[in-house]
Amino acid sequence: MDQSVKDALARWPNVPAVHGWLSLDPRGRWRLHPQGQAADGGPGEPITNTQILEFINRNYAHDKAGRWFFQNGPQRVFVRLDAAPYVLRLTDDSRALITHTNAAVESVSGWRLDDEGQLYAMTPLGVGIVLDRDLPPLLEKLKAEGGAPLLDAMAEGTPGQSAAAGWPGVYAAAPLQSIARRDVPRHLGFEPNPSADSA
Repeated sequence: MDQSVKDALARWPNVPAVHGWLSLDPRGRWRLHPQGQAADGGPGEPITNTQILEFINRNYAHDKAGRWFFQNGPQRVFVRLDAAPYVLRLTDDSRALITHTNAAVESVSGWRLDDEGQLYAMTPLGVGIVLDRDLPPLLEKLKAEGGAPLLDAMAEGTPGQSAAAGWPGVYAAAPLQSIARRDVPRHLGFEPNPSADSA
């Protein structure tokens, strides 16, 4: 978090938080809802200013209730999450994963595959959904227990309810489990659509 933001929080600690103004779409794009109507599910307007995007990325965090927010100076702006707190993609050299905020994913402690074919990774930063266009190449890199290609194991009807997957030389093998899409926020510990009374 920026030092200027920390200083503003210390100076004005009781500024009311706002809800409904910002969302994160499944492709990792920040979107503004000028009328504060994010809770209604609308797409909002894309934020394209590079400096603003970088500022949001640097000051993105969460509270103990699993509500993610952008700390805009002394004011907390809660975020509607359309998929997960982070959207993960392959780095340009395809040697690791990186978040939509451009933070490196150092490790993965678990994987979840939902019933719509979306893959989630538990990381030290928080849970992230793998960007749809990067899912096929990532699956080609992941190995099941015993070193077999994960795609082969999945084609044979595994991993089933519980197995393991890893990216040799990048991410150690970690539990891979199935999950229903509707259960993702609750089981993975985040509030998808924070409101003033959701703490």
